[in-house]
Amino acid sequence: MAPSTVNKPIGIDFGKLVYVPHDLDGFQLGKLRDIKSDGLLVELLESGKTVQISHDQVFPADDNQRSDVNDNCALMYLNEATLLHNCKTYVANILISINPYEQIPDLYSAKTIKTYMGKSLGTMPPHVFAIADMAYRDMKRLKRSQSVIVSGESGAGKTEAQKLILKYLCDCWGGATGAIEERLLETNPILEAFGNAKTLRNNNSSRFGKFVEIHFNSKFNVAGGLVSHYLLEKSRLCHQSVGERNYHIFYQLLAGSDETKIKEWHLGPTDKFRYLAGGCTHFFASNASRSKIPPTRCPKNSKFLVDEIVDDYVDFQRLKKSLLDTGLSESKRDNVFQTIAAILHLGNVEFEENVEDSKGGSMVSPASSKSLIMAAKLLGINPTELEQGLISRVMQPNKGGVMETMICVPLKEREAANARDALAKSIYNRLFDEIVSSINKSIPFTDSVNYIGVLDIAGFEFFAVNSFEQFCINYCNEKLQQFFNERILKHEQELYAKEGLNVPKIEFADNLDCIELFESVPTGLLDLLDEEARLPKPSPQHFTDCVHKCNKDHFRLTSPRKSKLREHRDMRDDEGFIIRHYAGSVCYQTSQFLDKNNDALHLSLEMLMEMSSNKLIQELFKPKQESPKKSPSRGGTKLVSQSVSSKFRNQLSQLLEKLHITGTHFVRCIKPNSTMEPQKFDGTQILSQLKCAGMASVLKLMQKGFPSRTSFADLYGMYKELLPSKLKQLDPRLFCKCLFRALGLNDVDYKFGMTRVFFRPGKFAEFDQLMKQDKDHMNALIAKVQSWLHRVRWKKVQYGAWSVIKLDRKIKYRAAALIKIQSALRGYKARKEQQPRLSAFKRALALQRRFNDVGSLGSKLSDKSKAQWVERIKTFSITTKERQEEMAREKKIKEMELQLLLEKEVEQERMKKMEQERLDAELAKRLAMEDGQNVVFDSNKINNNNNNNMKNEKYNLSGWTYPQLRDTINNSNDLELLFACRKELSNRLHHYHQWKANNLPASGINPNQRAPNSVLYAPVPHPEVSSTNAPPPIQRYFRVPFSTPLDSNGGQIASSSSTSLNGIWYAHFDGQFVARQMEIHPNKKPILLTAGKDDHLMCELTLDQTQLTRKKGVEIRPDEFENLWIKYNGAPYYPDNSRIR
Repeated sequence: MAPSTVNKPIGIDFGKLVYVPHDLDGFQLGKLRDIKSDGLLVELLESGKTVQISHDQVFPADDNQRSDVNDNCALMYLNEATLLHNCKTYVANILISINPYEQIPDLYSAKTIKTYMGKSLGTMPPHVFAIADMAYRDMKRLKRSQSVIVSGESGAGKTEAQKLILKYLCDCWGGATGAIEERLLETNPILEAFGNAKTLRNNNSSRFGKFVEIHFNSKFNVAGGLVSHYLLEKSRLCHQSVGERNYHIFYQLLAGSDETKIKEWHLGPTDKFRYLAGGCTHFFASNASRSKIPPTRCPKNSKFLVDEIVDDYVDFQRLKKSLLDTGLSESKRDNVFQTIAAILHLGNVEFEENVEDSKGGSMVSPASSKSLIMAAKLLGINPTELEQGLISRVMQPNKGGVMETMICVPLKEREAANARDALAKSIYNRLFDEIVSSINKSIPFTDSVNYIGVLDIAGFEFFAVNSFEQFCINYCNEKLQQFFNERILKHEQELYAKEGLNVPKIEFADNLDCIELFESVPTGLLDLLDEEARLPKPSPQHFTDCVHKCNKDHFRLTSPRKSKLREHRDMRDDEGFIIRHYAGSVCYQTSQFLDKNNDALHLSLEMLMEMSSNKLIQELFKPKQESPKKSPSRGGTKLVSQSVSSKFRNQLSQLLEKLHITGTHFVRCIKPNSTMEPQKFDGTQILSQLKCAGMASVLKLMQKGFPSRTSFADLYGMYKELLPSKLKQLDPRLFCKCLFRALGLNDVDYKFGMTRVFFRPGKFAEFDQLMKQDKDHMNALIAKVQSWLHRVRWKKVQYGAWSVIKLDRKIKYRAAALIKIQSALRGYKARKEQQPRLSAFKRALALQRRFNDVGSLGSKLSDKSKAQWVERIKTFSITTKERQEEMAREKKIKEMELQLLLEKEVEQERMKKMEQERLDAELAKRLAMEDGQNVVFDSNKINNNNNNNMKNEKYNLSGWTYPQLRDTINNSNDLELLFACRKELSNRLHHYHQWKANNLPASGINPNQRAPNSVLYAPVPHPEVSSTNAPPPIQRYFRVPFSTPLDSNGGQIASSSSTSLNGIWYAHFDGQFVARQMEIHPNKKPILLTAGKDDHLMCELTLDQTQLTRKKGVEIRPDEFENLWIKYNGAPYYPDNSRIR
């Protein structure tokens, strides 16, 4: 039984605030109550319940929970929990923005815009306006175009963030060009109407990517704009998931059109049209606009959806005005709406088998003939020709028959439906391109010097059913994440190393192998997909089989049966595959990959559209210069057109080229919950998004790094024209040093590299003060530099005078000392010259005496003396043998070190797989919570090693508390129990100190170093004590000097950023465990520690683990330690074996 104790837990960090994981909140606050070998005991503050959590899941918290910082780099502790609880902030120059799902008064008003204009990052609360202002100032200062990448999941607020950035730039620097500002801002309702839709996770989800450029002239005022778009989700036009809607324009047209147009175009309620009835058919409307939508246009069992941003009736009225403002005439605008109505009627055209056709063709269903006629009328073509184009395909053979002969091939029912959908998607896609082109033409454009581009593209997506759209979107996000890793993590660290800043290396998850899975030739997924389309009879099953065969050993690819979701495990291997993305694993169903990747339209339908009487349709289908070529392998029967994936791949490459040549700023948008409710924060979901975005790695790097920098030459060049002639002669590096000293900047705030000066996070205001190109301000700084130089030079003059006086005295002192040295040297020289002769004479006399005595000496030896000489000879032989054994041990140690390196590589690979498994589990949990899926966890991975180890122990001390172990060590007379308690306490403290080392404060320095680094960071770690019986106690004493402390990665910390420990560390080991410990430091009182009282401050490692017995010159005599212990008033110590009575 465990002994009872009345002592309250003391020492260590009992009572310290820590974070523990929570299923809903992500992390909860608690207090540390006890330490265990396999975890920590924490009392939850909210419920008062005590739980045991493993070490790697507990994170320290700041004692002052009321403190709030604008930059996470200023946090006391940098970990996932503190990042989560301070997520509406910056990470250096990266903004983390959370979607509030409600309108906050004055948050984006004109008054707020003025307060952020020209302000340095960090001087005002975190805001998207601050990022926009920083991008503008960087463009102006560096004379280089800038990009703002707005990223995040669907529903995180990317589109709104982009609109606010555009609004800020136009309001601040587009006042003189009101037409440009108005055109740029009016693009939003147009693009949202034709490119946004309601999804399960976002009521206004962008289903395309856009890169909006705002161009500036030589005076840095807005000079024009340009909109580029990527990957419109055309498949949404024909199919929507349950609860989702088609593009907003269809519902806006039905809700807001006047009655004349509704009758002219034969429109009705939303559930009347097949392209709308498959998903959600309800309108978005506010209380004020509901009465304006006639009931005849509403579906059965209609209900209105409410959203603060989306309102179908109001948005359509605004859309009509915006289209006119972009330069479209009223007739062309009506043609656009007429084309949208035509697509709705085209979707209602159904097909059935034609029993009279011997070739198995199809025909238009009689029930849908009215829809066919109406669609043809609105498109400006003949109904019969449209019908013939949908149910047949025209082909031109090149072998046999008369040249230029056209053959009409009938289409089956499914093929005719595909042709109908392909025509609808082609019309809508070309219409979208035309609208974007009209927007760009309508924006006035003057001389452009640089631009600021804002990227808004669909975020990482994962659903229960993931198809080609998610495949392309996630591929895009992989490329953007790689760009983020390269720009923020990889290139940043390479620059630090090149400039010699000695910044610790930060590890991050590199997704390059995932990019290679998509892009490698010829086994990449994109190439395999295009290759499958070229086959005579392509099939999704064959494509999926090829994917698995060509990439069977790829870490990022696996089969659906390994999914965490039960629904995916039921899929066959030829029905889909799983890709391990940077954000987690996603299972893709490939049944529609080939159809959705095919962007070709039958030649007959394309020719039919070209002959339309509708001018807009004619313009949309006007032949381009690069017409599709005929495939030579198929005899001209199959048109070769670029696939959707290859088009998207090329567009993405062009986009990344733009991003690479511009300065980049990042806004990471976070979705607080899945239900789109205000004032609701799902901590687990937020934390998952932060980790997927790589913000934890960025936080570690930026806290130790220098996000702001400029070259010495650029900084000197800014001031050169205003400098006096004397200051112009200064070296650029020296001028920068003078400038910083004159401003009174702290050495910790900046650091000089080889060619640049770097500023730490949170010092953007000081950096902007230096880079502010204002003549009066610059002249004031130059005056400070001159004043500082005068003071420094006067101090140098004083120092020079003092040095001359000191040198004069030193010369006189050395002259007197030189005479003494000469005298001593002459005496030494004489003695050295005669010494060989004197030594030879003395040795000759000694040899003569020994030679005379050697004969009689042997006969006089006693038996005892002879035995001693024999023992001495044997001892010499044993010493030789020990040396051989020592050499063998050293060889074995080298082999162990090599084995340790191999094991470390294996462990890194295992940790990579574990991290991927963790991401997959989190993603599966989120999907299960949002979509009601079943999550499957593998139960065979539970490790029961701890239980097996307990069975082999005589004493089970796992339930004992820390005070109980400590009291037993102080009071027990049972040596075996005493040894077991010491072993358990050593093991607990070892894991506890490892936990503290992994969770150091942001400074990276451990204020309480328990032992020198050569002891704590032994090169070859020994196994823990495995004996269950107490070995005979041996008292041993050691002395080790302190060295420069190590950082968390095991590398030395530069002396400029840390306080090195100087002194001597003494340790007394009673058997395997430290009994007493001393630290002797200069200019500091000695520190004396005793086991049983100060265990948490002492070295917890066993004697074997420290490897002190293998180090030469560190072991000392007992009296040396005892004399120092008594000298510094140490308490008497009684060894363990002296307790037995």
